[in-house]
Amino acid sequence: MDNEKNFYKTLLKIALPVALQSLISLGVVMLDNIMVGSLGETALSAVSLSNQVTIFFTFIIKGISGGAAILISQYWGKHDMPRIKNVFAIVFQISAAFGILTALLVFFKPGATMRIFTNNYDIINEAIGYIKIISFTYIFFTISETFIAMLRCVEVVKLTLWNSILSLFVNLFFNYVLIFGKLGFPALGIIGAAAATVIARFIELMVVTIYIFYVQKILPLRPSDLLKSDKVMLKDFTKYGLPIIAGDVQWGLVGVFKATIIGRLGVSMVAANSITEVVLSLGSIFTTGLANAACVVIGKTIGQKDYVRTRKYSNKIQILFVLVGVSMAFLVFLSRYIVVSFYNIGADTRTLALQLIAIGAVTLIGTSYHAACFVGINRGGGDSHFVFKVDLIFGWLVVLPLSYLAAFVWKLPLPIVFLFIRIDQSLKWLIAFLRLRGDKWIHNVTRE
Repeated sequence: MDNEKNFYKTLLKIALPVALQSLISLGVVMLDNIMVGSLGETALSAVSLSNQVTIFFTFIIKGISGGAAILISQYWGKHDMPRIKNVFAIVFQISAAFGILTALLVFFKPGATMRIFTNNYDIINEAIGYIKIISFTYIFFTISETFIAMLRCVEVVKLTLWNSILSLFVNLFFNYVLIFGKLGFPALGIIGAAAATVIARFIELMVVTIYIFYVQKILPLRPSDLLKSDKVMLKDFTKYGLPIIAGDVQWGLVGVFKATIIGRLGVSMVAANSITEVVLSLGSIFTTGLANAACVVIGKTIGQKDYVRTRKYSNKIQILFVLVGVSMAFLVFLSRYIVVSFYNIGADTRTLALQLIAIGAVTLIGTSYHAACFVGINRGGGDSHFVFKVDLIFGWLVVLPLSYLAAFVWKLPLPIVFLFIRIDQSLKWLIAFLRLRGDKWIHNVTRE
């Protein structure tokens, strides 16, 4: 009975702050879109496509920290704090280097970056100034996200929520002031939105840094700890974490190519898809929180070598994923008219957005189950190689070929093209279900 209470307590302890953080972060994105959307569909499309770079970048950073989550969660089960610190240092060094390189590339090549996503020069010209400023956030976000993700693996989660609340209000205030020219500032339009995001990310980083070194005591760290190296842990991180990084990178690339397809279907499609992505993200919020919690809970039991409890917890978590997925799909479908009404868009774009959201709501059930299993249970179980293979096959052999054919060869209606872009979400749940029936997904990756 005590184990049952601890199971649900740990799940909620991690899942709720992560879900609320995602909700607040989504709120920031949605407010950005609504405020920028008041400037017209071209401005909204420019910001939306610029943010595809941020999304791809985020995939990679989350992949790096996700690769570490396998090791940290299982070592947390053994309370091996020195090795947790060593993994922490490895991830920090890799993430920081990648963040700096990406920021430099985007800052000095903004036009070339945007041409990846669209051939519409109105959108490109509108986006160049925005993305140059946004590139600075990559450095700030890399470090703060890495710190938060690592602390989550040792069940330090309070920072997640409070930092997001702070970011929401900072971003909202500076968006209002800088986009529309309030309190004596000039009206900067989407440049103001970019500047507001940079300010919010910088303040986030300052709060996270102070908290991790001077407030939390679960994992005592000094700045010098982040500069240390450990060849053994680096070898393990490469072995077990690299498939996760590679998987998230390749899935991020699939997202980039999907964005290039959408970016060539017109401003109306880009704007409608931008709204749809925000709404579908809203529907995935609590599932994301549960997935992060599942990774820690499953990894912890494997680190303790309690495999009976591992399988028991896996079954319970899968049921939760299904229940949450069905509930959120209904919520997204029923709320689509309300959400779309917030945007200043034309009648055709409004109709298209409603159609895309309805299609997305149906696919959300599969997404909530399979994605949460792969990110939560399989990742915590050290089963990263299997997840990488599944994502690789579906991304490059199913989603992209069918999406390209639907858009440019068969020239199907835009809602049908969108369905093909999300077709894998209705298929991968079966593979996730079958994989978790046996024990092949359970791998203890710790060292004695």
